[in-house]
Amino acid sequence: SGAFLKVACVTTLLFLSACSMGISTSSLYSALAKTVSRPPLPHPCDSTYSPGSDLDLDQNLADPLELLQECREVLRNRPAQLQRAFVQTGHGDGRQTIRVMQWNVLAQALGEGMDSFVQCPMDALNWAERKYLILQEILTYRPDIICLQEVDHYFDMFQPILASLGYQSSFCPKPWSPCLDVENNNGPDGCALFFNHKRFQSLNTTHLRLSAMMLKTNQIAIIAALRCQATGRAFCITVTHLKARSGWEVLRSAQGSDLLRNLRNVAHRIKTEEKAETDIPLIVCGDFNAEPSEDVYRNFATSSLGLDSAYKRLSTDGKTEPPYTTWKIRPSGESCHTLDYVWYSHRAFDVKAVLDFPTAEQIGPNRLPSYNYPSDHLSLVCDFSFKDPTLVS
Repeated sequence: SGAFLKVACVTTLLFLSACSMGISTSSLYSALAKTVSRPPLPHPCDSTYSPGSDLDLDQNLADPLELLQECREVLRNRPAQLQRAFVQTGHGDGRQTIRVMQWNVLAQALGEGMDSFVQCPMDALNWAERKYLILQEILTYRPDIICLQEVDHYFDMFQPILASLGYQSSFCPKPWSPCLDVENNNGPDGCALFFNHKRFQSLNTTHLRLSAMMLKTNQIAIIAALRCQATGRAFCITVTHLKARSGWEVLRSAQGSDLLRNLRNVAHRIKTEEKAETDIPLIVCGDFNAEPSEDVYRNFATSSLGLDSAYKRLSTDGKTEPPYTTWKIRPSGESCHTLDYVWYSHRAFDVKAVLDFPTAEQIGPNRLPSYNYPSDHLSLVCDFSFKDPTLVS
C-alpha cells in the first residue's frame, strides 16, 4: 500500500542520513525499521487513527538512556542543550507521580517553509538533526504522558520511536493543515498524545473537531480516558491546539467553550461507566494561542470543572503565569508571549513540581528555534500526584 511504501522509503532515508553522521548501527534506525515489518498504517489523513493495537507489548523496548546518548552524539557539534531545573511545589508519594509534558514541537514543514524565523539559520532546522533535538528534549525528562502540537512526522518518527519506548499513542490531524501548502511536505500536522502503557490503561479515546458558533473549525483536540495502574484511579488527559494569531480572540473563546462542553460530557460518561463516586479529574494541555488576558483563558480558569493552571505555581503569588512560553523573531519583529498551558483539576491533583524556563540570556539574542532548541515554543513539564480520595469532595 502507499502508506507502507511511504514508511519504508522514509526509514531508508533516515538510515542513510544516520550513516552519513557516522552512526552505522543507529538505535533510532532499528526502531524505525520495525515499522516496515508491521501491517500497513492507515492513511495519515485518517483522523480516527489511534494505533494502540499496533504497539507490540512483547517487544524488547529500547533503552531510553542509550537513545539519549545517541541523540547527544549526533548533536555533538551543536551548542549544549538548554539547562532547566524542576521547581518543587508540593509533596507526596514520588512512586505515584505522573509526569506530563506539553509541547508545540513546531511542524517541520512550517519551520522550513512558512514561519520566517529571520534570526534562525536554515541549517539549524534541517530534519536530519532537528529530530534528534526533539527526541533529546523528550528523553531528558522522560514524561509518562506526552501532549504535542504541530506534529507532521507522526508516522515516520514520533509513533515508531516512542512505541519502541513503550508509549501507546493517538494522532488527530487538522482537517486542513497549512503544512500541505509547503512543497515536499510530510502530510498534515496535528495533535498527538502518548502515554506509557505500563503505567496506564486506555479506557476511551475521543477525537474532536472543535466548533465555534455551531460551525466546525480547523482546530482539534484529543481526549483520552486512562486508568492509573498504581492507584486504580481514572482520569482524562487532553491535548489541543487553538486558532492562532491576533484578531481571532472570539473564535478561540468559542473553541475553548466547545472543548469545555466536550470535557464535561466525556468525564460524565466515564464516571458513569466506572461507577465512580467522585468526578473524573482532568488534565488539559495545549497551545491555546492566547495570553492570560483573553476570554478563553478566563473561561478555563472560572469553569465549573474546577481547573487551575499548573504553571502559576512558579510565581511568588501563585496567581501569575510565566512571562513567556514562546519567543521568536519574525520579519514583523520580536514575539514573546505566554500561550501554552497545563490545566488540571485542583480538587483531585497536587502539583508536585514544574520545569522552570530558561532565561533570556540562556535562550540567546536570536531567540527560538536555534541550533540547540528545535521549536519556537518551550516545553512545559509538570509532576502531578493524586490527592487522597477521602479528601476529594
